Amino acid sequence: MSGHSKWSTIKHQKGVADVKRGAIFTKLSRDIALAVREGGGGDPDMNFRLRLAVEKAKSNNMPLDNITRAIKRASGDGDGAEQLEEITYEGYGPGGGAILLQALTPNRNRTAADVRSTFNKCGGNLGESGCVAWNFESKGLITVEMADEEKGEELSLVAIDAGADDVKLEDGILEIFTAPEQLFNIRGALEAEGIKPESAELSMVPKTTITLDETAAEQTLKLLDILEELDDIQKAYTNADFPAEVLERYQESS
Repeated sequence: MSGHSKWSTIKHQKGVADVKRGAIFTKLSRDIALAVREGGGGDPDMNFRLRLAVEKAKSNNMPLDNITRAIKRASGDGDGAEQLEEITYEGYGPGGGAILLQALTPNRNRTAADVRSTFNKCGGNLGESGCVAWNFESKGLITVEMADEEKGEELSLVAIDAGADDVKLEDGILEIFTAPEQLFNIRGALEAEGIKPESAELSMVPKTTITLDETAAEQTLKLLDILEELDDIQKAYTNADFPAEVLERYQESS
């Protein structure tokens, strides 16, 4: 498996375990708020972005009452709605890997200062708008652990028949790339085959990757972890391709 795909898998397995529980719920509530605002209302059955956000919240053990309140606040039916601004930050990590950050913040100045400081401290560089975004595209991404290669190839065909754009089967992990609006249809096709995916989410997928040496890879992984721990950063993406031995140490330390 490529170092980038392996990192994506480890990252999902880690989830937000390295962030305090209260911060997790804040990030999940903001995901829900953005989904309501951008996806078309507060009904998960009519808003696939909200449905994804709610499922993610449930998988992280967010209480149902919290989820309901977050939807109501975002829909204007509750008190204390947080005024959030969606911002994308772009830059480079040690070794030149592109980094794309998605932020939701009530305080643009604070977030910009935190992001810039983190890049500087960890050997990266915060860039101008558009400097790396051209190398990423919005995709639905479904991940399935699949030790049986023959079964994995069968599921790849099922996914393609259901409308997947691309599939990748390496080292026991099946990655399925879809148009965002096809995500639930393809996941449903897999579930009809008795397969429950490990994850199904919207992602920014790099068009090309860059291979890093061990030192740059370790520094970039540290930078990504610290960036994701910032209160206002929802998601971090990179096109860095990490050496297998570095990822093994990273996974053991997680």
